[in-house]
Amino acid sequence: MHITPEEVVETLLMITQQNLDIRTVTLGLALDSCADTDAEKVAAKVYEKVASSASELVPVAEAIEREYGIPIVNRRISVTPVAQLAAACACGDITAVARALDRAAAEVGVDFIGGYSALVHKGIGEGDRLLIDSIPQALAQTERVCSSVNVASTRAGINMDAVSRMAAVVRETAEATADNGSFGCGKLVVFANMVEDNPFMAGAVHGAGEADAVINVGISGPGVVRAVVESLSETADLTEVAEAIKATAFKITRAGELIAREAARRLGADMGIVDLSLAPTPAEGDSVAAIIEAIGVKRCGGPGTTTALALLNDAVKKGGAMGTSSIGGLSGAFIPVSEDAGMIRAVQEGALTLEKLEAMTSVCSVGLDMIAIPGDTPQETIAAIIADACAIGVINHKTTATRLIPVIGKTVGDSVEYGGLFGTAPVMAVNEWAGTRLIRRGGRFPAPLGSLRN
Repeated sequence: MHITPEEVVETLLMITQQNLDIRTVTLGLALDSCADTDAEKVAAKVYEKVASSASELVPVAEAIEREYGIPIVNRRISVTPVAQLAAACACGDITAVARALDRAAAEVGVDFIGGYSALVHKGIGEGDRLLIDSIPQALAQTERVCSSVNVASTRAGINMDAVSRMAAVVRETAEATADNGSFGCGKLVVFANMVEDNPFMAGAVHGAGEADAVINVGISGPGVVRAVVESLSETADLTEVAEAIKATAFKITRAGELIAREAARRLGADMGIVDLSLAPTPAEGDSVAAIIEAIGVKRCGGPGTTTALALLNDAVKKGGAMGTSSIGGLSGAFIPVSEDAGMIRAVQEGALTLEKLEAMTSVCSVGLDMIAIPGDTPQETIAAIIADACAIGVINHKTTATRLIPVIGKTVGDSVEYGGLFGTAPVMAVNEWAGTRLIRRGGRFPAPLGSLRN
């Protein structure tokens, strides 16, 4: 890879003035060798495997950060879906495995470890059931463990029984972590079309098609894109806007490619993917909402928002595709409400609603992300919101997800402070006319005709 002096200067400007960073370097680890019939033995094996395999991740990331001058905000680990290990256990409680993952993550110094996960889009096995039942206590008893469950796919449809069960798990997790703003739900994602190589939390998982150890990198850069769009003339048409975003995404992706290759080489792991997603932070200006407004929408959530977000997402992917041949993960633009200062402001001013966020889900990377809702929201309503997001993903052949936080004791107009990258979550209103009877029907939403691609 050849880097010119001009690219170096431009990158330094992005870092010092526009919040450019590498959002995460994530080490994916296969845990298949840790299977056992005894949960405590599984936990011991998992701890040893993660602690030994990831011992150099943080030192290597810190060394690369110093040498190249590009901030690496997070160092994370993703593991084989733990439900696969739970299937071998002859016990009713696998939270020992979650605690082992948490201890190992703390020992090696990463901020989060993902993969306390199950894939149940077509049916729920015994290992899946053990894991899903354990999620509330696993997330309540750990600090760094993240959980995700895939309940739908374009090829299988939507497992509505799994959707209903996960809605109950979301509520149980909220109650189990009520003394912490129900933050356990901030570490729990319900997916449609989950990918195997996502480096971002809380949905990171090391898929079955991956090598034993893989480095996946998630880039960032909303502040850089916003600055470029704001520098354009007010008379610039949307083609010019798209071209500017595309060129910027290319430059950001080259930085991610460099870091991914170097980290993989030093750790002796395979280089996996570069996720092109623009991941916002609570810092002013480092915001996807701010980009949408710079494109020309008066306030994020107003008419035109979905158009602007679609243009942004498409241009980011086109530019990133020229910057790396290893595109993967989710790759696009994230819209997590609590983590984006512009989104928070839009909610507080009444411009952005849950229904508009659902519309934006059709064109963004994932969907309904880090959204606080009233603590007394009924389980069936939560399930219906999850199902709607899944339907968008299933019909449109894309990944969608929900990370809903029913904040116990809070109602519309309140807010909850999580700090750091998780920001401040304003509690959003939920439509009261939920499809309760729809959810209680259960069964499976059949795969759409578009799934017949062979």
